[in-house]
Amino acid sequence: MKTISHAEQPREEWRAGVETRMQVSAANGALQLCIFEQWVAPAMGAPTHSHPVEEVLSVVTGEAEIWIDDESAVLIGGQSLVVPANRKHGFRNVGSETLHVYAVLASSFFEATFDDREPVRRWLPLA
Repeated sequence: MKTISHAEQPREEWRAGVETRMQVSAANGALQLCIFEQWVAPAMGAPTHSHPVEEVLSVVTGEAEIWIDDESAVLIGGQSLVVPANRKHGFRNVGSETLHVYAVLASSFFEATFDDREPVRRWLPLA
Protein backbone atom coordinates (compact mmCIF):
# COMPACT_ATOMS: atom_id res chain seq x y z
CA MET A 1 0.00 0.00 0.00
CA LYS A 2 1.34 3.39 -1.02
CA THR A 3 0.50 6.61 0.80
CA ILE A 4 0.61 9.85 -1.18
CA SER A 5 1.24 13.07 0.72
CA HIS A 6 -0.44 15.89 -1.21
CA ALA A 7 1.58 18.56 0.60
CA GLU A 8 4.75 16.99 -0.81
CA GLN A 9 3.50 17.23 -4.40
CA PRO A 10 4.90 20.36 -6.08
CA ARG A 11 2.77 23.14 -7.50
CA GLU A 12 3.43 23.87 -11.17
CA GLU A 13 2.65 27.08 -13.01
CA TRP A 14 0.73 25.92 -16.09
CA ARG A 15 0.10 29.40 -17.44
CA ALA A 16 0.20 32.91 -16.01
CA GLY A 17 -1.99 33.07 -12.93
CA VAL A 18 -2.67 29.32 -12.70
CA GLU A 19 -0.86 26.93 -10.34
CA THR A 20 -1.59 23.20 -10.40
CA ARG A 21 -0.82 20.44 -7.92
CA MET A 22 -1.26 16.88 -9.09
CA GLN A 23 -2.51 14.64 -6.31
CA VAL A 24 -3.04 11.29 -8.01
CA SER A 25 -2.02 10.15 -11.50
CA ALA A 26 -0.20 7.44 -13.42
CA ALA A 27 3.04 9.10 -12.28
CA ASN A 28 2.38 7.96 -8.71
CA GLY A 29 0.60 4.68 -9.39
CA ALA A 30 -3.02 5.41 -10.40
CA LEU A 31 -4.49 3.23 -13.14
CA GLN A 32 -7.83 4.95 -13.89
CA LEU A 33 -7.96 8.40 -12.25
CA CYS A 34 -6.17 11.73 -12.43
CA ILE A 35 -6.93 14.08 -9.54
CA PHE A 36 -5.51 17.58 -9.28
CA GLU A 37 -6.23 21.00 -7.85
CA GLN A 38 -5.62 24.47 -9.19
CA TRP A 39 -5.29 27.96 -7.74
CA VAL A 40 -6.38 30.58 -10.24
CA ALA A 41 -5.86 34.35 -10.03
CA PRO A 42 -8.80 36.69 -10.79
CA ALA A 43 -9.67 36.88 -14.52
CA MET A 44 -7.44 33.88 -15.31
CA GLY A 45 -8.44 30.29 -16.05
CA ALA A 46 -8.29 27.45 -18.54
CA PRO A 47 -8.82 28.13 -22.24
CA THR A 48 -11.36 26.12 -24.21
CA HIS A 49 -10.20 22.52 -24.59
CA SER A 50 -11.47 18.94 -24.48
CA HIS A 51 -10.47 15.61 -22.94
CA PRO A 52 -11.14 12.12 -24.33
CA VAL A 53 -12.65 11.19 -20.93
CA GLU A 54 -15.24 12.56 -18.50
CA GLU A 55 -14.12 15.21 -15.99
CA VAL A 56 -15.62 16.55 -12.78
CA LEU A 57 -14.75 20.16 -11.92
CA SER A 58 -15.44 21.22 -8.33
CA VAL A 59 -15.10 24.72 -6.93
CA VAL A 60 -13.53 24.63 -3.46
CA THR A 61 -13.49 28.41 -2.92
CA GLY A 62 -14.16 31.37 -5.16
CA GLU A 63 -16.33 31.86 -8.24
CA ALA A 64 -15.79 30.21 -11.61
CA GLU A 65 -17.55 30.75 -14.88
CA ILE A 66 -17.44 27.34 -16.54
CA TRP A 67 -18.57 26.72 -20.09
CA ILE A 68 -19.32 23.59 -22.06
CA ASP A 69 -19.78 24.29 -25.76
CA ASP A 70 -22.24 27.23 -25.91
CA GLU A 71 -23.60 26.94 -22.35
CA SER A 72 -22.08 28.55 -19.26
CA ALA A 73 -22.75 28.74 -15.54
CA VAL A 74 -21.14 30.40 -12.53
CA LEU A 75 -20.21 27.95 -9.79
CA ILE A 76 -19.24 28.84 -6.23
CA GLY A 77 -17.54 26.92 -3.44
CA GLY A 78 -19.23 23.58 -2.81
CA GLN A 79 -20.54 23.14 -6.36
CA SER A 80 -19.42 20.75 -9.12
CA LEU A 81 -20.04 20.22 -12.79
CA VAL A 82 -19.64 17.03 -14.85
CA VAL A 83 -18.01 17.62 -18.24
CA PRO A 84 -18.77 14.82 -20.71
CA ALA A 85 -15.90 13.32 -22.70
CA ASN A 86 -14.86 15.12 -25.89
CA ARG A 87 -16.87 18.28 -25.12
CA LYS A 88 -15.19 21.67 -25.50
CA HIS A 89 -15.05 23.43 -22.14
CA GLY A 90 -13.04 25.86 -20.06
CA PHE A 91 -13.31 28.16 -17.07
CA ARG A 92 -12.19 31.47 -15.66
CA ASN A 93 -12.12 33.09 -12.26
CA VAL A 94 -14.91 35.70 -12.20
CA GLY A 95 -14.37 36.65 -8.55
CA SER A 96 -11.96 39.03 -6.85
CA GLU A 97 -10.20 36.34 -4.77
CA THR A 98 -8.11 33.32 -5.77
CA LEU A 99 -10.25 30.54 -7.24
CA HIS A 100 -9.46 27.06 -5.89
CA VAL A 101 -10.75 24.19 -8.05
CA TYR A 102 -10.47 20.43 -7.74
CA ALA A 103 -10.62 18.24 -10.83
CA VAL A 104 -11.01 14.52 -11.45
CA LEU A 105 -10.42 12.94 -14.85
CA ALA A 106 -11.44 9.38 -15.70
CA SER A 107 -7.90 8.65 -16.88
CA SER A 108 -4.65 8.08 -15.06
CA PHE A 109 -2.97 10.93 -16.95
CA PHE A 110 -3.94 14.40 -18.12
CA GLU A 111 -4.60 14.81 -21.84
CA ALA A 112 -6.15 17.92 -23.40
CA THR A 113 -6.76 19.08 -26.95
CA PHE A 114 -6.92 22.77 -27.86
CA ASP A 115 -8.07 24.40 -31.10
CA ASP A 116 -4.96 26.52 -31.53
CA ARG A 117 -2.05 24.36 -30.34
CA GLU A 118 -0.68 20.88 -29.94
CA PRO A 119 -2.36 18.45 -27.50
CA VAL A 120 -0.95 18.37 -23.96
CA ARG A 121 -0.15 15.16 -22.05
CA ARG A 122 1.04 15.23 -18.43
CA TRP A 123 1.67 12.85 -15.56
CA LEU A 124 2.24 9.81 -17.73
CA PRO A 125 2.93 6.34 -16.31
CA LEU A 126 6.37 5.78 -14.90
CA ALA A 127 8.70 3.99 -17.32
